[in-house]
Amino acid sequence: MQVLERDVSNIEYLRASEAAEMLHVSAKTVSRWAKEGRIPHFVTLGGHRRFPKDAIERLAREQEEG
Repeated sequence: MQVLERDVSNIEYLRASEAAEMLHVSAKTVSRWAKEGRIPHFVTLGGHRRFPKDAIERLAREQEEG
């Protein structure tokens, strides 16, 4: 799992379903990628994964470019 080591106070985060919509995959796929360490995330106290919006946008652009 990637550890996010920067000031998180002004970073926008997405839920798995929001990230999935941007990446054109299912929320389960996004969660699996997170477990595999393929995308950065953190787990909330309630056990939910959150994904930095800038990293998801970057990945979506990379997917579109081929």
